[in-house]
Amino acid sequence: MPTEDKWKANLEKVAFAKRFPGLMAEWATCQAKTVEAVTPLTGKQGAAVITFTDGSFVIVPPMAPEAWELGQALVDARASLEPKHQAAYQEYDRLVQKDKESLRLARMEKIIGAIQNNVDQIPELKDRLKVLVQEWK
Repeated sequence: MPTEDKWKANLEKVAFAKRFPGLMAEWATCQAKTVEAVTPLTGKQGAAVITFTDGSFVIVPPMAPEAWELGQALVDARASLEPKHQAAYQEYDRLVQKDKESLRLARMEKIIGAIQNNVDQIPELKDRLKVLVQEWK
């Protein structure tokens, strides 16, 4: 079922992002590390991704980012992190595509379901759909 597949794909993507190589969740793990880059986090005023020369990184604040912040951090800090985590980015990209495809299929299922659920109550819906299909040919 596409809607359930979309939900599962998103959970899988988020779970992977939460265990992305180099992600640090505690300040103590940042001790003695050398900062390589500080990248502002898109969509969150005052937040940033701090990447270190060893490929580790932290999202500030908070140290326990929400799923969207973590995903955005991976996008925003890609230039700094990808050279040290190429395989992880390949896997993350695969999961992002899987999530997008699942979303597309879930949307299609909802549209088809809406048509099927309303066609009896709205008789002119069939005619309008036929016209649309002809326009698209």
